[in-house]
Amino acid sequence: MLRIAVQSKGRLYEDTMALLSEAGIKIPSSKRTLLVESPNYGMEVLYLRDDDIPQSVATGVADLGIVGENEFVERGEDADVVRRLGFSKCRLSLAIPKGESYTGIEWFEGKKIATSYPGILRAFLNEKNVHAKVHVITGSVEISPGIGLADAIFDIVSSGSTLVSNNLREVEVVMRSEALLIANKELSDEKRAELDDLLFRIEAVKAAEDKKYVLMNVPSDRLEEVIAVLPGAKSPTVMPLATPGWNSVHTVIDEKRFWEVISQLKALGAQGILVIPIEKMIL
Repeated sequence: MLRIAVQSKGRLYEDTMALLSEAGIKIPSSKRTLLVESPNYGMEVLYLRDDDIPQSVATGVADLGIVGENEFVERGEDADVVRRLGFSKCRLSLAIPKGESYTGIEWFEGKKIATSYPGILRAFLNEKNVHAKVHVITGSVEISPGIGLADAIFDIVSSGSTLVSNNLREVEVVMRSEALLIANKELSDEKRAELDDLLFRIEAVKAAEDKKYVLMNVPSDRLEEVIAVLPGAKSPTVMPLATPGWNSVHTVIDEKRFWEVISQLKALGAQGILVIPIEKMIL
């Protein structure tokens, strides 16, 4: 049975639970139990703080983990990155008080920077040959300049609203982060087979993201033109209708191109266009 370590709360927890649910893996909800077993899949879920997940996977306490890339890089633990998951995206950035005039990375020379990610920050400063004082703090990093604890901060930024509310502005993006699926390097052959099955389910869920299944009625004399503009997974399905001179065309379209393609289809005479969300795609 696979044991997977996940964050016990927050946005990453919510996104992880949504992914497992979409993959057909039921996880009992429990706010008090740190280790729960899925009733329908060979998996245990171990709830941990996000910064404890890399070590738990590297040491074999857990077989797998879903963790933010920022925490994985900061902890520097020896585990395999199995898949980038594409959710819980954020960035690690340097921010300074709004009133400061920023001229470039040299602004930080000799300054004190508050952060919960000293490893990533020091590596960046060394790369840029900037000598600054790194002040390690856990929690509420953004208030540090306001209370005179530091000249600037290095922290996670998502929407940027926290920076604005603390009179700060983002000046350097050091790293972009998303959720990662990581694995212990010493998994047994049995557990690797179980991991392959889990990945199969995850791939089916991720392949369906931002995709729409589209059905439409197309005049036979415009069929080739319609097919030419369809960005289908392979090729569209075409079936003759009971009404002579018409066909039903089925295909898959990326949501980001949806309105562009639909406009072209309507111009080519497509009618009765039906759009259906896709839950899974087995490629």
